Amino acid sequence: MRVVLVGPPARRARLRTRLPEQLEVVGEAETISDARRVADADAYLVAAAAPRDADDVPSEPLTAREREVLNGLADGLSNKAIAARLGISDETVKFHLSAIFGKLQASNRTDAVRQALRRGLVEI
Repeated sequence: MRVVLVGPPARRARLRTRLPEQLEVVGEAETISDARRVADADAYLVAAAAPRDADDVPSEPLTAREREVLNGLADGLSNKAIAARLGISDETVKFHLSAIFGKLQASNRTDAVRQALRRGLVEI
C-alpha cells in the first residue's frame, strides 16, 4: 500500500520508524490538504502525538486547585460557574486559568482542555 505521511517533521520521523514493511511511503506533508497533492497514494497516515511524550509533561505541575478549575473548564463551565462550584471569586478563577494556560502552554480555554486531555490530566 502506498501512503503519504502527514504531520510535523518530528512526528513523521517517529511514525516512519514504526511502519510495517508492506507500506510504501510515497510522500510526506505537513497538512492533509498538502498530502492530497501527492498522486498515486492509497492512504494518508496522520502522525499524531505519542501519548506522554517528554514534551507533554508540564514543566511545573498543576496545583490541586488548578486541577479543580481545569475540570470545570473541561465540563464547559463559565468562569462564574467554576467560581460558584468551588466557592471562590471570578477573579481567582481568572488567576488560576492564567497559571494553567502558562503551565500547559495553552493559548485559550479550548487549547487548555485539549492539552489536558492529551496529557491525561482530565477526563470527559
